[in-house]
Amino acid sequence: MRQLDRTDRKILDILQRQGRISITELADKVNLSATPCAERVKRLERENVITGYHARVNPLALEKSLLVFLEIKLSAKSGNVFDKVREALRDVPEVMECHLVSGDFDYLVKARLHAMSDYRQLLGDILKRLPAAAESRSSIVMEEIKESTYLSTAD
Repeated sequence: MRQLDRTDRKILDILQRQGRISITELADKVNLSATPCAERVKRLERENVITGYHARVNPLALEKSLLVFLEIKLSAKSGNVFDKVREALRDVPEVMECHLVSGDFDYLVKARLHAMSDYRQLLGDILKRLPAAAESRSSIVMEEIKESTYLSTAD
């Protein structure tokens, strides 16, 4: 991946904070004219530096106020098992994030749901799908302090 210069980093910083900014306004903020600014944004998209534009939705509006983290430990670990777990969890709509991690457990799953009964159902479904689930632990979020998708553009 190509090194990002200061202007690229400024563009990324602004787009992360204001995804709906016009190219004209963005160009003004990074001291470029509109055409070179638009070309830089297109290049950043083409090179997969910018991977998408998203609307942040309030979970309460969709009645998804329950935020849960699930730790899953596997009894067997191999490339084949990891592939099966990836397949089993990738398309579960309630799962917002899933990470293979190091430490006392193998996977960390973040899910957002309507109610505890939905979580109980989800947990049962997940554990049934996994080929080698040995143990799980859940943490229910009581208060959300900070949640962000912003990545610092500082060197």
